[in-house]
Amino acid sequence: MPLPSPGPSTDPPAQAHPGAPGGAPPPDVVHLVAEYWPFVRTGGLAEAVSGLAGYQHRAGSRVSVLLPLHRSARESAGDLVPVGEPFQVQVGPRLEAARLLRQAGQPDGPTVYFVDHPAFFDRAGVYGEGGDYPDNHIRFAFFCLAALQVLPVLATDRPLVVHAHDWHTALAPLYLRTTFAGSALHDAAASVLSVHNAGYQGHFPPRSLEDLGIPSSFYDWRYMEWYGRANLLKGGLAFTDMATTVSPTHAFELRTAAGGFGLHDVFVGLRDRLVGIINGIDLEHWDPATDPHIPANYSREALEGKAACKAAVQRDYNLPVDSRIPVVAMAARLVQQKGLDLVLASEVVRWDQGVQFVFLGTGEQRYEAGLAELARGSDRISVQFHFSDEAEHRLIAGADVLLMPSLYEPCGLTQMRAQRYGAIPVARRVGGLADTIEDGVTGILFDEYLPDRLDTALRRAAARFGDTASWTDFMRNAMCTDFGWGRTAARYYEVYQRALTRRRGG
Repeated sequence: MPLPSPGPSTDPPAQAHPGAPGGAPPPDVVHLVAEYWPFVRTGGLAEAVSGLAGYQHRAGSRVSVLLPLHRSARESAGDLVPVGEPFQVQVGPRLEAARLLRQAGQPDGPTVYFVDHPAFFDRAGVYGEGGDYPDNHIRFAFFCLAALQVLPVLATDRPLVVHAHDWHTALAPLYLRTTFAGSALHDAAASVLSVHNAGYQGHFPPRSLEDLGIPSSFYDWRYMEWYGRANLLKGGLAFTDMATTVSPTHAFELRTAAGGFGLHDVFVGLRDRLVGIINGIDLEHWDPATDPHIPANYSREALEGKAACKAAVQRDYNLPVDSRIPVVAMAARLVQQKGLDLVLASEVVRWDQGVQFVFLGTGEQRYEAGLAELARGSDRISVQFHFSDEAEHRLIAGADVLLMPSLYEPCGLTQMRAQRYGAIPVARRVGGLADTIEDGVTGILFDEYLPDRLDTALRRAAARFGDTASWTDFMRNAMCTDFGWGRTAARYYEVYQRALTRRRGG
């Protein structure tokens, strides 16, 4: 089958990556992901992978990113040029045509490639519309196979790491060791599978394995069988050289029956092959001192602009403009994971006249309806179901408190951004929230998933807000926390080296 030929590289010469032994150049890294900011984003996955890949590029790695050419990506990517000729991909009994594309005039940064198959990806939603697409297993298996097929185009003479993200690309480590076994390049490539949200695993009927070209013998408790379903994430974990998740606390939680989403035995079985690494944020994009999206800039040393941002938020959301009333904001997908059941049952949210609440996001109809009912006729609760990046910047800059009462939260990015903007997070002590918020120093944490525990935490925040000097210290403590990608990227480099060592039989 003809493979695309490589286009001209815009990557700079490799430099010694921080932490590389003996100053050796870092490995080539190929990220496989279903969504990637700024082209397509439904949640934190797109931003997390974009931040990591961008930092790796700046640190000297040769980084490529492959994602499907979703309709929304096609609309936002600008002019695209083909890389080589169309090629054929065998997916079970199906032979599908694919094209590899990249942006014309590739900007500085990781080289982003798009796998084009209009029938699979030119659709209204990334994963579905009003529910999951029934052929998602075939769509994403095709993407994994196509991405692995073009690895020779992306590889150099340096070691190669294929870094897959979440269940959508979890079949890549499996195909790497089965379908592509025997190819010197593929056999030498190390695989890393990052689990950003184990609540989504890719469950399909057992007969789906035939659609994916996977032997029926893999429907086995060691590989892909999961309570009468075929589990794509489990299959990837069985074959990957190393696995990561997005915070140390969540790595512990995944190994427990309460927090492992039915895969805790699998995560326990990975032993030291599972590593928890906290995500980072883009410190240039999220900087209140230079942010072009907010009404007034401010910093830890000069907080005056924060008041103007707060007043703007109160006006934006039709709330009384009053600096003495704390504004509590929640910017999130409106789904059970984010703690909406606690919010709707909270007495403070429903009745406390001394606190204003703003909710920004979209999600499940029941939560949108519940929040709309709370806001109806209220001058202290406002909701907006039209999420945008600019709206999130403005809201976090103007909020006094960020609300994150999550049922579970593998990492979370919003609490990091909020601290940088002096919005104090009130959050449940789970996953990455526990790893990135210091109770009483940079935020307020609570434990049990109960409405009254949330109310106690909100009352703690309101009481401290009433002491201006104490609240100012609270804000400044939060704003000096470093959530950049530097240390995080170094940890991933260590994982890559361990994965490559496993491939060499070390």
